[in-house]
Amino acid sequence: MSIRHIGILVSKEFLYGSKSFIVIFAVIAPIMISMIISLIFGTWISEKPKLGMMDEGASRLVSMLEKQDAIDSFAYDTLPDLKQEVETGAVDIGLVIPQDFDEYVSQSKKVEINAFIWGESIAKNRTILGITIASTIRELAGQQAPVEIKTISLGDDESIPWSDRLFPLIVLMAIFLGGLMLPASSIVAEKEKRTLRALMAAPLSLEDVFVAKGIFGFMLSFFMGMLILILNNAFGAKPLLLTAVLVLGAMMASAFGMLLGVYAKDFSTIFTVWKSAGIILFAPAIIYMFPGIPQWIGRVFPTYYLTQPVVELSQMGSGWVDISTNTFILIAIDFVLISALLILLRRKQYVAGSN
Repeated sequence: MSIRHIGILVSKEFLYGSKSFIVIFAVIAPIMISMIISLIFGTWISEKPKLGMMDEGASRLVSMLEKQDAIDSFAYDTLPDLKQEVETGAVDIGLVIPQDFDEYVSQSKKVEINAFIWGESIAKNRTILGITIASTIRELAGQQAPVEIKTISLGDDESIPWSDRLFPLIVLMAIFLGGLMLPASSIVAEKEKRTLRALMAAPLSLEDVFVAKGIFGFMLSFFMGMLILILNNAFGAKPLLLTAVLVLGAMMASAFGMLLGVYAKDFSTIFTVWKSAGIILFAPAIIYMFPGIPQWIGRVFPTYYLTQPVVELSQMGSGWVDISTNTFILIAIDFVLISALLILLRRKQYVAGSN
C-alpha cells in the first residue's frame, strides 16, 4: 500500500463521492430523526437539570450548589417534601446532606449521602447533576473526599424515558448508514462502471483503492456519530473516552462496508443485505428500547460492543472500568474484520468486473 496513492484517492472520493445520494441520505436521515425525537419528547431545548436538597445540618454544600450555573437547585425543609418532589418529577435528583457533613469531608472521613432519583428523568440531566455534585464536594473538601452517594430510585426502576431508549438506535444509524453503505456502494459503482480495472492499470494496488474508500466511509461515520452526540448534548463525563469508542465503531462500520462491497455484485444486493442484516446491526439498540427483554441477548450481536459503551458513557456517567471489557471486544472485532478484508483481497486478487 502507498500512503501517497491512498491520499490522492481519498481526495477524489471527497470531491466526487460527497455528492452521491448515499452521503446526502446518511447525513440528513439521522439528523432529522434526532430532531423529531427531541421535539416529540421535549429534549431539543431542555431546561437545566433540577436538584433538590434537604440539609440535616448547616452544610456549606447547599449554598455552593445553589451558585452552580449548570443546574437549578431547590432547598426543602423535610425529607417527605423532598421525596414527593422527586416522585412527581419536580426535581431530577433529591440530595439528603447528613449532619456534620462538612466536618467529615474536611477530615477525609468516609460519609454516605442518600440521593433520590426520579425514574423518568433524562439520563443527561442525571449525568450533569452527578458531575456537578462530585466536583462541588471536591471543592468543599479541598481534595478528593471519600463520599459515597447511595442512589435510591423512586418509582418504576424500568421507567426509562423514550428519548433515552431511542438514543442508541440513532447513534447506530448515524454510524452505519455512512460507514457501511458508502464504501459498499462506492466499490459496487466502480465494478458496475468497470473502472476498477482501469484503476488497477495505474500504479495502484487493490488495497490502495479499498483503503481509500474505507477511509472516506470511516470519516463520514465518525463525523455523524459526533454530530449526533453534539445535537443531543450526550458526551457524558468522559468525552475523550466516548470519542475513542466512536472511532472504533466507525472502523467497524467501514470494515463491514468494504467486505460487503467485495461480495456485492450490484446495488440491489447491497440494499437486500442492508434490509435483511439490519436486524443484526440494530438488534442491541432495539433490545435496549424494551427493558423487559433480557438484556444479555444483545451480547450475541457485534454492535452490542459499540452500543453498550456508548450508553454507559453518555447516559450513566460511567468510566473506563465499566466499559473496558466491551471495548476490548470491540477492538478485537475491528481487528478480525480488517484482517479478513486484507487477506481476502490479497488471496483472491479481486478485480472489478471479473464476475
